[in-house]
Amino acid sequence: MMTDISQCDDEALLQTLESRFKDNMNRHPTNVWTKVLAKLKKHPKKLLSLMKMEKTGGEPDVVGYDKKSGTFRFVDCSKESPKGRVSVCYDRAGLESRKEHKPASSAMEMALDMGIEMLNEQQYRELQELGEFDTKTSSWILTPAEIRKLGGALFCDRRYGHVFLYHNGAQSYYSSRGFRGFLDV
Repeated sequence: MMTDISQCDDEALLQTLESRFKDNMNRHPTNVWTKVLAKLKKHPKKLLSLMKMEKTGGEPDVVGYDKKSGTFRFVDCSKESPKGRVSVCYDRAGLESRKEHKPASSAMEMALDMGIEMLNEQQYRELQELGEFDTKTSSWILTPAEIRKLGGALFCDRRYGHVFLYHNGAQSYYSSRGFRGFLDV
């Protein structure tokens, strides 16, 4: 896994993020790139997480600013669930419960390794207000403990102009299901 980000990669990532930011002002109409850039340059570990989001196909972009904490929120804004994060069980327990055909990892483990958090249902629905995402794929979302204790996990997608919430066993995985995450900088 990536443990460091070179100056060259750093600049390329910042250019990609700036371009995406400017191309999608509807996601953050009151934010200014220079302020986002200043924040990013102060947090190299967060840049590494954003690089991991980008390299796995997440297309992270700013979707909000929290005045109280002074942080910008980056969320995976790829049209479909990030391609580098599909075919994964929900968590380690789900992965370990599979008797055969185990995937390489789980959504929760990947998010932890990337230094990001998975979206919950509310955050997923807020993202869907900014565009149409997961119209052909689905994404695991953070599952409440009481559901997870019973062996289930939740995922969402968008079909027929609506956002749907579903359940599945945490051990399941599909080539069209990944997960979306966020990072506060």
